[in-house]
Amino acid sequence: QVQLMESGGGLVQPGGSLRLSCTYSGRDFFINVVGWYRQAPGKERELVASIDRAGATVYVNSVLGRFTISRDNAKNTVFLQMNSLAPSDTAVYYCKTASWWGQGTQVTVSS
Repeated sequence: QVQLMESGGGLVQPGGSLRLSCTYSGRDFFINVVGWYRQAPGKERELVASIDRAGATVYVNSVLGRFTISRDNAKNTVFLQMNSLAPSDTAVYYCKTASWWGQGTQVTVSS
């Protein structure tokens, strides 16, 4: 069993920044790749970025150069630094590892 808890969402103006955190607990040896996903109203959930224990990262094209995923293995936390936010980034953001999901955190980009 693995538990994931997201935090850091909120309301931000276009061009602003937010930093999301995902803290995980449970059977640490199960946890290799951790991904951030998002789901906007009326749209399917999509992968935003992922990172493995060695630090290798993957990003969806739409966030390249704006979002950075990082990880602190000692603190069991994965971060998503989001810069130059646009209204199209508005969504519920979830973290996931293997078959376990967090509860999500809302990010709203609006003036």
